[in-house]
Amino acid sequence: MHDLPETPAPAPGHFNLLGRVLHWAMAIGIMAMLFIGVGMMSSLSLRPWLIDLHQPLGIAILVLALLRLANRLLRAVPPLPASVPRWQAAAAHASHWLLYLMMIALPLLGWAVRSAGNWPVILMDGWMLPAIVPENPVLYAWLRLAHGIGAWLLFALLLGHIGAALVHAWIFRDGVFSSMARGSRTRVSRLPDN
Repeated sequence: MHDLPETPAPAPGHFNLLGRVLHWAMAIGIMAMLFIGVGMMSSLSLRPWLIDLHQPLGIAILVLALLRLANRLLRAVPPLPASVPRWQAAAAHASHWLLYLMMIALPLLGWAVRSAGNWPVILMDGWMLPAIVPENPVLYAWLRLAHGIGAWLLFALLLGHIGAALVHAWIFRDGVFSSMARGSRTRVSRLPDN
Protein backbone atom coordinates (compact mmCIF):
# COMPACT_ATOMS: atom_id res chain seq x y z
CA MET A 1 0.00 0.00 0.00
CA HIS A 2 1.38 3.37 -1.00
CA ASP A 3 1.20 6.41 1.20
CA LEU A 4 -0.63 9.23 -0.45
CA PRO A 5 1.22 12.54 -0.42
CA GLU A 6 -0.21 15.00 2.04
CA THR A 7 -2.20 17.79 0.50
CA PRO A 8 -1.00 21.11 1.84
CA ALA A 9 -3.56 22.95 3.94
CA PRO A 10 -5.22 25.78 2.07
CA ALA A 11 -3.89 29.22 2.88
CA PRO A 12 -6.07 31.10 5.35
CA GLY A 13 -8.15 34.03 4.16
CA HIS A 14 -7.54 36.01 7.36
CA PHE A 15 -4.92 36.31 10.07
CA ASN A 16 -5.72 34.23 13.15
CA LEU A 17 -7.44 35.86 16.11
CA LEU A 18 -4.28 36.09 18.24
CA GLY A 19 -2.41 37.70 15.36
CA ARG A 20 -5.16 40.27 14.83
CA VAL A 21 -5.47 41.09 18.54
CA LEU A 22 -1.70 41.50 18.88
CA HIS A 23 -1.53 43.62 15.71
CA TRP A 24 -4.17 46.12 16.85
CA ALA A 25 -3.00 46.21 20.50
CA MET A 26 0.53 46.91 19.31
CA ALA A 27 -0.68 49.51 16.81
CA ILE A 28 -2.28 51.45 19.66
CA GLY A 29 0.74 50.96 21.93
CA ILE A 30 3.31 51.95 19.32
CA MET A 31 1.40 55.06 18.24
CA ALA A 32 1.04 56.05 21.91
CA MET A 33 4.75 55.39 22.42
CA LEU A 34 5.75 57.62 19.51
CA PHE A 35 3.64 60.49 20.85
CA ILE A 36 4.97 59.92 24.37
CA GLY A 37 8.53 60.01 22.99
CA VAL A 38 7.88 63.33 21.25
CA GLY A 39 6.34 64.67 24.46
CA MET A 40 9.40 63.60 26.45
CA MET A 41 11.63 65.61 24.14
CA SER A 42 9.44 68.71 24.08
CA SER A 43 8.15 69.17 27.65
CA LEU A 44 10.44 69.39 30.65
CA SER A 45 7.52 69.57 33.08
CA LEU A 46 5.87 66.38 31.75
CA ARG A 47 9.13 64.53 31.07
CA PRO A 48 9.37 62.60 34.39
CA TRP A 49 5.74 61.43 34.16
CA LEU A 50 6.14 60.51 30.48
CA ILE A 51 9.35 58.56 31.18
CA ASP A 52 7.50 56.61 33.87
CA LEU A 53 4.89 55.75 31.23
CA HIS A 54 7.41 55.16 28.42
CA GLN A 55 9.41 52.46 30.20
CA PRO A 56 6.70 49.88 31.03
CA LEU A 57 4.95 50.53 27.72
CA GLY A 58 8.22 49.86 25.87
CA ILE A 59 8.72 46.57 27.71
CA ALA A 60 5.09 45.62 27.05
CA ILE A 61 5.66 46.29 23.34
CA LEU A 62 8.79 44.13 23.43
CA VAL A 63 6.90 41.22 25.03
CA LEU A 64 3.97 41.59 22.61
CA ALA A 65 6.37 41.80 19.65
CA LEU A 66 8.04 38.54 20.68
CA LEU A 67 4.63 36.87 21.08
CA ARG A 68 3.56 38.25 17.73
CA LEU A 69 6.73 37.03 16.04
CA ALA A 70 6.24 33.53 17.50
CA ASN A 71 2.61 33.54 16.33
CA ARG A 72 3.70 34.71 12.87
CA LEU A 73 6.30 31.95 12.57
CA LEU A 74 3.97 29.22 13.82
CA ARG A 75 0.74 30.13 12.03
CA ALA A 76 0.04 30.43 8.33
CA VAL A 77 -0.77 33.90 7.03
CA PRO A 78 -3.02 34.83 4.14
CA PRO A 79 -1.17 35.27 0.86
CA LEU A 80 -1.22 38.55 -0.99
CA PRO A 81 -3.63 38.63 -3.91
CA ALA A 82 -2.27 37.63 -7.33
CA SER A 83 -2.99 41.20 -8.47
CA VAL A 84 -0.14 42.54 -6.30
CA PRO A 85 3.00 42.95 -8.47
CA ARG A 86 6.06 40.96 -7.37
CA TRP A 87 8.07 44.06 -6.47
CA GLN A 88 5.24 45.27 -4.21
CA ALA A 89 4.94 41.85 -2.59
CA ALA A 90 8.71 41.81 -1.99
CA ALA A 91 8.56 45.34 -0.54
CA ALA A 92 5.62 44.35 1.69
CA HIS A 93 7.44 41.29 3.04
CA ALA A 94 10.66 43.24 3.61
CA SER A 95 8.85 46.08 5.38
CA HIS A 96 6.96 43.63 7.61
CA TRP A 97 10.19 41.96 8.72
CA LEU A 98 11.78 45.39 9.23
CA LEU A 99 8.78 46.34 11.40
CA TYR A 100 9.31 43.21 13.51
CA LEU A 101 12.99 44.08 13.84
CA MET A 102 12.20 47.63 14.96
CA MET A 103 9.45 46.52 17.38
CA ILE A 104 12.02 44.33 19.12
CA ALA A 105 15.14 46.48 18.70
CA LEU A 106 13.70 49.81 19.89
CA PRO A 107 12.61 48.59 23.34
CA LEU A 108 15.95 46.80 23.75
CA LEU A 109 17.79 49.98 22.74
CA GLY A 110 15.71 51.98 25.22
CA TRP A 111 16.52 49.47 27.95
CA ALA A 112 20.21 49.69 27.01
CA VAL A 113 20.07 53.52 27.08
CA ARG A 114 18.72 53.42 30.63
CA SER A 115 21.35 50.86 31.63
CA ALA A 116 24.27 52.79 30.13
CA GLY A 117 23.05 55.94 31.91
CA ASN A 118 22.90 54.00 35.21
CA TRP A 119 19.12 54.34 35.48
CA PRO A 120 16.98 51.28 36.07
CA VAL A 121 14.01 50.45 33.86
CA ILE A 122 11.17 50.78 36.34
CA LEU A 123 8.05 48.86 35.40
CA MET A 124 6.15 49.79 38.57
CA ASP A 125 6.99 50.72 42.12
CA GLY A 126 9.57 48.29 43.46
CA TRP A 127 9.83 46.31 40.23
CA MET A 128 12.73 47.15 37.97
CA LEU A 129 14.68 45.35 35.30
CA PRO A 130 18.41 44.61 35.56
CA ALA A 131 20.92 46.48 33.43
CA ILE A 132 21.68 44.89 30.05
CA VAL A 133 24.81 46.95 29.30
CA PRO A 134 27.43 48.45 31.64
CA GLU A 135 27.24 52.06 32.75
CA ASN A 136 29.19 54.13 30.23
CA PRO A 137 28.57 57.79 29.24
CA VAL A 138 29.91 57.35 25.70
CA LEU A 139 27.85 54.20 25.15
CA TYR A 140 24.85 56.04 26.59
CA ALA A 141 25.23 58.84 24.03
CA TRP A 142 25.51 56.41 21.10
CA LEU A 143 22.61 54.26 22.26
CA ARG A 144 20.42 57.32 22.84
CA LEU A 145 21.19 58.53 19.30
CA ALA A 146 20.44 55.06 17.89
CA HIS A 147 17.17 54.92 19.84
CA GLY A 148 16.12 58.31 18.47
CA ILE A 149 17.02 57.43 14.88
CA GLY A 150 15.26 54.10 15.28
CA ALA A 151 12.11 55.85 16.48
CA TRP A 152 12.10 58.05 13.36
CA LEU A 153 12.68 55.02 11.17
CA LEU A 154 9.80 53.21 12.86
CA PHE A 155 7.61 56.27 12.34
CA ALA A 156 8.47 56.29 8.61
CA LEU A 157 7.79 52.54 8.34
CA LEU A 158 4.45 52.98 10.07
CA LEU A 159 3.44 55.78 7.70
CA GLY A 160 4.25 53.51 4.76
CA HIS A 161 2.43 50.58 6.37
CA ILE A 162 -0.68 52.63 7.13
CA GLY A 163 -0.61 54.20 3.67
CA ALA A 164 -0.38 50.81 1.97
CA ALA A 165 -3.17 49.41 4.15
CA LEU A 166 -5.46 52.31 3.26
CA VAL A 167 -4.69 51.96 -0.45
CA HIS A 168 -5.64 48.28 -0.26
CA ALA A 169 -8.77 49.10 1.78
CA TRP A 170 -10.08 52.08 -0.17
CA ILE A 171 -8.69 51.80 -3.69
CA PHE A 172 -7.84 48.19 -4.54
CA ARG A 173 -10.42 46.61 -2.18
CA ASP A 174 -8.58 43.34 -2.62
CA GLY A 175 -9.02 41.84 0.86
CA VAL A 176 -5.53 42.69 2.15
CA PHE A 177 -6.84 45.13 4.75
CA SER A 178 -9.84 42.99 5.74
CA SER A 179 -7.54 39.99 6.35
CA MET A 180 -6.18 41.87 9.38
CA ALA A 181 -9.27 43.90 10.22
CA ARG A 182 -11.65 41.01 10.79
CA GLY A 183 -11.77 37.26 10.95
CA SER A 184 -13.47 34.90 8.61
CA ARG A 185 -17.22 35.07 8.67
CA THR A 186 -19.64 32.36 7.80
CA ARG A 187 -22.58 33.54 5.80
CA VAL A 188 -26.02 32.46 6.85
CA SER A 189 -28.37 32.35 3.92
CA ARG A 190 -31.78 33.79 4.56
CA LEU A 191 -34.85 31.68 4.02
CA PRO A 192 -37.36 33.19 1.63
CA ASP A 193 -40.25 34.96 3.29
CA ASN A 194 -43.58 33.14 2.99
